[in-house]
Amino acid sequence: MGGELLAAVAAGEAKIARQNAASGKPAGDGTSPACTERVSWPVEDPSEFRPELAPGGPLEDLGKQKDDFRVYYEESGERFDIVRKTYAEMHKNQTMQFGREMRAKYSGGKAKMTMMEAIFALNNLIDESDPDTSEPNSFHLFQTAERIRQVHPDKDWFQLTGLIHDVGKLLALWGEPQWAAVGDTFPVGCAFAKECVFPEQFQENPDFSHPVYRSALFPSATLRYCERGNASIHSTKYGIYQPNCGLNNVMMSFGHDEYLYQALVRNGATLPPAALYIIRFHSFYPWHTAKAYNHLCSEEDLNQLPWVLEFNKFDLYSKADVEPDVDALVPYYQTLIDKYCPGILDW
Repeated sequence: MGGELLAAVAAGEAKIARQNAASGKPAGDGTSPACTERVSWPVEDPSEFRPELAPGGPLEDLGKQKDDFRVYYEESGERFDIVRKTYAEMHKNQTMQFGREMRAKYSGGKAKMTMMEAIFALNNLIDESDPDTSEPNSFHLFQTAERIRQVHPDKDWFQLTGLIHDVGKLLALWGEPQWAAVGDTFPVGCAFAKECVFPEQFQENPDFSHPVYRSALFPSATLRYCERGNASIHSTKYGIYQPNCGLNNVMMSFGHDEYLYQALVRNGATLPPAALYIIRFHSFYPWHTAKAYNHLCSEEDLNQLPWVLEFNKFDLYSKADVEPDVDALVPYYQTLIDKYCPGILDW
């Protein structure tokens, strides 16, 4: 699947490059040793920060339901500064070229682990914003899975999806910065939507003014503008893509979602398409929450969207949840791993 995506992206870029040339425009074994080391991050996951839900934000009405979500949108304090800085680095550095490089870098060979070993390897990831916490990271995965199990007892694939959805955060244990592993995701190679968090930061991204990605494939009327403060966000709406090409043909910013998705496909996991959509797009908040980028979506994408939304009800959990008895739960979830992604996996 990763090769198909890169081929589709390359084909789109080649088409636009030809058009630009014609018009005279410029072209444009066991766990890894790193998995046993303790790694600190400054904040647990920027995706929990949702300023668009704040009073006066574009999704204020949804924010009124914030008791149903884990919402952080206060625009002051140390946490806000850390989150804003994380997104600034992400929006500056997540380019088409970076995405290619990371997909090549993480195409296998980093470690050989079972899925359960990978889950517990995440316990070596420390939330620096809460250094006194004694709750292992694996607890969130079991909490999510158990909440899904209570509501959907007949859908074992959905329960397993909840258990493994954040396993791609292994990226942090291999030295990747937080902005390359967690936080909201978004497409590259086309316009950056105003519905993205901190959209004004994209002005620092080299793709913002890239001659190919901003190519006049469509009339200038299709340019998207987003005013936020004194900033103006602009590039072609479709970029290198075709209308309704499908998200499988779109290069997403790289992070734990994409990494785990590619690893599962590469290792022949038999999870259903809905599970793979959840894993790949659960951090794509501009799409599943703000309804941006629908112009790139296929009918299949829109058919799978309700599953992504259903999952997020369980993912945005509260730390007030009862701590799971992990030892008692492992045997049950091991049977699901054995069913859908068994054995030693190539990470």
